[in-house]
Amino acid sequence: MPSTRSHCCARRMEYKMKTLTREDLYSLEKYAEIRPQFRTRVIGHKKNRNVPIGPHATLYFEDRLTIQYQIQEMLRIERIFEPGGIQEELDVYNPLIPDGGNWKATFMIEYEDPAERKPALSKMIGIERRVQIKVEGYDPVIPIANEDLIRETENKTSSVHFLRFEFPPETIAAAKEGAAISIAIDHPAYRHQTDALPEATRASLVNDLD
Repeated sequence: MPSTRSHCCARRMEYKMKTLTREDLYSLEKYAEIRPQFRTRVIGHKKNRNVPIGPHATLYFEDRLTIQYQIQEMLRIERIFEPGGIQEELDVYNPLIPDGGNWKATFMIEYEDPAERKPALSKMIGIERRVQIKVEGYDPVIPIANEDLIRETENKTSSVHFLRFEFPPETIAAAKEGAAISIAIDHPAYRHQTDALPEATRASLVNDLD
């Protein structure tokens, strides 16, 4: 019988097959043709993957489709068509695709008024490390934040962070079996918690887990 560790490694290797390659992308000409329909599809897909936490914070969960859209848009805007340039974009964006044992999300702190945003961010240093995902019956999962990036100073945090939530196998199993999932932020300057995620959102996110 394989060990849990070897099973985990096999799982991750299997999910590597889900990263994007050049063959998965549309050419610039083809993308120009299908962009309106593709964009509509992605917008509908994203609606079930955006989770507001209180009035000023949102998690935007990424997956293969959302990342493909980002790459296609970047290639379109920059008019990139040479193989080397396309591969560079793939190398940048593929790490944002969840690999079966985690969720990956862009965490945004959103204030429309810049005069309100600046003092708020000065009070929220470290907030990205105070986000937690709770699967009913299990300990909250705290993210690994901004890997290889510095997104805060002594005076303020950034309004955009990149988070990776790694889930233990037993938590994944519970989520896939239907356990309620909620998300909270527990920071002195910002404390908010969601109700249990709507079923459409829960199902979309659980689909990322192996």
